[in-house]
Amino acid sequence: MSAGLRGWNLRRRVVALLAIVGVLLVGLAVAEASLAERSRNQVDALLNQTGPLRVQSQELLNALLDQETAVRGFAVSGDRADLGPYEAGVRQEQDVIASMRRLLNDYPQIGGDLREVETRADEWRRAVAVPVITVTEQEGTAAGQALVTQVARQQFDDVRAAVDDLQAEIFDARESNAREARRSGNLLAVLLIVAALVVVVTGVLLLLSLDRTVVRPLTELAQHVRRVAEGDFQHAIPGSGPPEFVQLADDVDAMRRRIAADLAEVREARQRIEWVNSQLQKQAEELTRSNRDLEQFAYVASHDLQEPLRKVASFCQLLQRRYAGQLDERADQYIAFAVDGAQRMQRLINDLLAFSRIGRLTVGFSEVDLNKVMGEVAGQTEAARQYADAELTWSELPVIQGEEPLLTNLLANLVSNSIKFRRSDVPSKVHVSARQVGDEWEITCQDNGIGIEPEFADKIFVIFQRLHSKDAYPGTGIGLAIVKKIVEYHGGRVWVDTDVSEGAAIRFTLPALPEDRAVAGESPDEEATGAEAAETPDGVPDGSPERERERERAERTEEAPEGGRTGGMRETVG
Repeated sequence: MSAGLRGWNLRRRVVALLAIVGVLLVGLAVAEASLAERSRNQVDALLNQTGPLRVQSQELLNALLDQETAVRGFAVSGDRADLGPYEAGVRQEQDVIASMRRLLNDYPQIGGDLREVETRADEWRRAVAVPVITVTEQEGTAAGQALVTQVARQQFDDVRAAVDDLQAEIFDARESNAREARRSGNLLAVLLIVAALVVVVTGVLLLLSLDRTVVRPLTELAQHVRRVAEGDFQHAIPGSGPPEFVQLADDVDAMRRRIAADLAEVREARQRIEWVNSQLQKQAEELTRSNRDLEQFAYVASHDLQEPLRKVASFCQLLQRRYAGQLDERADQYIAFAVDGAQRMQRLINDLLAFSRIGRLTVGFSEVDLNKVMGEVAGQTEAARQYADAELTWSELPVIQGEEPLLTNLLANLVSNSIKFRRSDVPSKVHVSARQVGDEWEITCQDNGIGIEPEFADKIFVIFQRLHSKDAYPGTGIGLAIVKKIVEYHGGRVWVDTDVSEGAAIRFTLPALPEDRAVAGESPDEEATGAEAAETPDGVPDGSPERERERERAERTEEAPEGGRTGGMRETVG
C-alpha cells in the first residue's frame, strides 16, 4: 500500500485527502442539519405548545375557581349579580379548553387529562352548581346553603385534583422537551467541535504532507540547483517526493548536463576566439602601421613626389619649346614622350590621392538633393560636353543621406565616362534616372556610347584597369574604381546592366530616407482608404509626402538659373 501511495502524484494525493475530508464534513453537516431541525422542533414545541398549555391550564383552574366562588356567594346572598363570575368562568373554561385542544395533537396523554378535567367539571356543575342556583332562586338562601355540603366541596376538590394532574402532565411534557432541546444543542455543539477538529486535523495533516511531499523535496532540489548555479556543473541533481518532482529533477539535471556540454563548447570556442582575437590584434596593429605608412606615402606623393614631377615636366616642356625643330625628329619624339609621361604620372598620383581620401576625410552625412548635384555636375562637365556635342538629361532624382562632394564626384565620373566613351558617328546622349526599389533608390546613368561587353562588366571597376589603349581613350583607369568606393561608402552597390540594347547603363543603389521607405511600404489597400484625400491626375493624393516633395522641387526649379535647371532635367550643349 505504501509503495502504491509513493507512485501517486501530488494532485492525486491532494485530491484523495480532500475527498476524505469532504466526505467527513458532508456527513457531519448532514448530522448537524438533522440535529438542528430536531432541536428547532423541540424548541418550537417548548415555546409554542407546552409553554402555552401550562399557562392555559392555570387559566382553566382560575375559571373553575371563579365558578365555585360565584356559586357559593350566590347561595349566601341570593343576588343574581353574584352569578356573573360563574357565567364568565363557564365561557372562559370553554374557550381555554378549545384553545388547548388545538395544541394537543402531539400529546395524547395531556388530552386525556384535559377530558378528565372537563368531565369532572361538568359533573360538579350538574351535581352542585346548577342545583344550588336553582334551589336558591326558588326557596331562598337557606335552602341553597343547605346544599353546599362537604360532599359538594369534595366534588370540587376532585375537579381541582384533575386540574393538578393536567398541570403536572403538562409540566412533565415541558421538561421532557426542554431536556431533549438541551440534549440536541449539546450534541450539535459536539458535532461542531468534531467538525472543527476534522478541519484542524486535516490542516495539520495537509501541512505535514506538504512539508514531506513538497517543501522538503523542493528544498533539497533547490540546494542541488544552487550548488550547480555556484559553478559545480558536474554535480548530479537527484529527485525525491512525488513523481512530478522526480520528473522535474530529471529535467533540471538534463538541463544541467546540456549546460555543462554547452559550457565546455563555449570554453573551447572562447579559447579559439581569444586566439583569433590575438591574431586580429596583431593584424590590426599591422594594419595601423600599414595605414601610417600609406598616409606617409600619400603625404610624400602629394608633396615630395609632386615637386620632382613638376620639375621634370617643366624642364621637358622648356626643352620642347626651346629646341623644337632644332634637333632631329627622334629627339622631338623623345622629349614629347617625357612630357607626356610626367603629366600622366601627375594625373596618376592625383587620382591615387583622391581614391585614398574617400571615407577618410569626411564631413559627415546630410540630406543631399541629387537634382542640385546634377546641376553642379552639368557645370563641371560643360567643357567636355561642348567639345563632344553631348546632351545631358536627368529625370526627377531623390533626396538622400550622404556627402555632397563625394556624390558630386560620383555622378561627374559617370557622366564624364559616358561622354568619353561615345561613338563618333552619333551625337552623345547621357540620361540619369532613379526609381525606388524597396528601401533603396536605384540610380541609372545610361548613354548611347560604345557600350561594355558582358565579360568585362566586373573588370571595369578594378583600379587602373583599362579596356582600351590610352591613345584611343585618355584617362588613368581609376574613375569607376572611385565610383565603386563612393557607392560602397554610402552603403550601396554598383554594377553594369548588360541587358540594354544600346550603349552602356551603370546602375548603383543608395539607401532611401525613412519617410521614403514608409511611403514605399504602404499597401494599396491602405492608400485606397484615404478616399477623402483629393486625387491628382497622376494618381498621387494631395498632402502626401510625394506630392510635397514634388511641390518643393518645382519651386526649386522655378528659382534655379536657366542654364542649370534641375526641374526641366535637361542640359544640352552644342
